[in-house]
Amino acid sequence: MKLENIDELRVALACADTGSLTRSAQRLHITPAAASAALKKLESRLGVRLFERSTRSMRITPGGELFCQYARRALDLLDEGQAQLHDDGAQLVGTIRLAASSDLTRRVLLDWLDDFLQDHPAVELQLAVSDTLTDVVRDQVDLALRYGELDDSRLVARRLLTTRRVVCAAPAYLARHGTPQHPSELAQHECLSFMIRGRRVLQWPFERNDGQESLTVRVQGRRSADDAEIAHRWALAGHGILCKSEIDVHAHLASGALVRLLPDWQGITMPLHAVLPSNRFVPARVRALVDTLARRFEASGMGLPGPLAHTGGPASLPSSP
Repeated sequence: MKLENIDELRVALACADTGSLTRSAQRLHITPAAASAALKKLESRLGVRLFERSTRSMRITPGGELFCQYARRALDLLDEGQAQLHDDGAQLVGTIRLAASSDLTRRVLLDWLDDFLQDHPAVELQLAVSDTLTDVVRDQVDLALRYGELDDSRLVARRLLTTRRVVCAAPAYLARHGTPQHPSELAQHECLSFMIRGRRVLQWPFERNDGQESLTVRVQGRRSADDAEIAHRWALAGHGILCKSEIDVHAHLASGALVRLLPDWQGITMPLHAVLPSNRFVPARVRALVDTLARRFEASGMGLPGPLAHTGGPASLPSSP
């Protein structure tokens, strides 16, 4: 196939985004008839129907979804190359599609992202905030921040830091219900739970600091949410005990709004990775954001000491072409 008109790709992508020829034409500042003609020409050259169309709607086909993934990457690559021709490639331009968990985003990332956008005014950010595990390939995400070890060898990742889960509660809760001295006592307390990868976390593992004892406690409580940031708010309001990444509760532990419990015990440790699809280039804007986040995490003092708490990781990020 010989692609004769790059605008046909832009029409296809607009249709994939909007689900409408009329709205796609409005986005691209062309007439609906021109958008329809461009899409028909592209489908004719491909020999594949990209969209099922009726008088009221249009729906992308499986083949259309696959083609649009590659078309989007191709246009990203062209935009990146064009940007490098100006100002010696110094100015970052384009869109970054970032996915991150709710509590991490609200408690840590928002200010850092604001600073990054202020430093790079030609960059746009599309932020997806969810505690659901993001598929960076399927969901067309440029970058995802993900806790835990990675089990997908297709992905490229950079380890930003290593953290641990800590148990904490508000002073008001402890004043009413007392302070647990051993992890086993948590079973008699009101514990706040949330969903990780679609499952409610009710098993809290611990290991004594001296390594002589480990156990897992099954907790219970009246409050559970599919958004970890809600559980965080409940803890601040004195409604129960929270087991959360130390990154997410770092500021409230420092201010005294939350009190760290069980100082002789450790929760599980886990890395935080910047994750990217491995089958595509890394634009300069995405690489710059990863570098910025790595520096901010390193300077924050929120990670555990040692090499795993700093930058680096199981794979380095590929360069832009």
